[in-house]
Amino acid sequence: MDDITEGPVLVRRKGDLHFVTLNRPGRLNAIDAAMHEALIQLLPRVDRDTRTKVMIVTGAGRGFCSGGDIKIAEAKLRGESVRTVWDDGQGRVHPPGRELVDILLKLEKPSVAMVNGPAAGLGANLALFMDSVVMAEDAVIGDTHVTAGLVAGDGGAVIWPLLVGPSRAKEFLMTGRLLTGTEAQRIGLVARSVPASELETVTQQVAEEFALLPAYAARATKALVNKYTLMLATQLMDTSLAYEHISHDLPERSAAVSAFMSGRPDAAAASAP
Repeated sequence: MDDITEGPVLVRRKGDLHFVTLNRPGRLNAIDAAMHEALIQLLPRVDRDTRTKVMIVTGAGRGFCSGGDIKIAEAKLRGESVRTVWDDGQGRVHPPGRELVDILLKLEKPSVAMVNGPAAGLGANLALFMDSVVMAEDAVIGDTHVTAGLVAGDGGAVIWPLLVGPSRAKEFLMTGRLLTGTEAQRIGLVARSVPASELETVTQQVAEEFALLPAYAARATKALVNKYTLMLATQLMDTSLAYEHISHDLPERSAAVSAFMSGRPDAAAASAP
């Protein structure tokens, strides 16, 4: 596919590699409905491009992805009519959140997340569903849904237990604790953490190593491993997204968003759902 140089998601081809960049740097690449739709449309197109062998996903500016955009929740709290990823007007049984996770797990080509800055909530899970994660040592990652008054419904309950075990996963998902790249590598949440100055170089080295592998053998092996995750996603995603949808309308969610809007000390809890 041709390079995309404007919009919420940018695409750039460099030899055997395709760079997919979340492009809302002023909002730490927070995901709104337009970015969510762009990811659903573009990720499969990049995967089908015969000219490239590996996909690298990263964020523009100083962040990877801060999760769902809190500005949408603020507007809803003020009574404004806003479009969300839940309200697509199509009456779906399987909402777009489920579709994005399914797409990530069914990508055939190797995928590498280059985490250059904060990866929170959905942003963290977007990275963790990739085949390999390379983080800057001082970048942070965590699923902050609960501290924002929401159920961790968009994939965290699927991928975190697989990576760090159920006990640790519950602690991190329930507290929303943010881990540095160094900490995340130490507990096995991500594959590598490197100094920020080396991030792009090391990420490309990882991607190029994938690109040199026998293509079918590598892709089929990836697909076999991903069947574990797909099995869990099939069991959990509909329920977890339903729970999250319910939590959007609860008082504790409104309280978290109000704290963020007013700048109170607990405001950070709502900053990255």
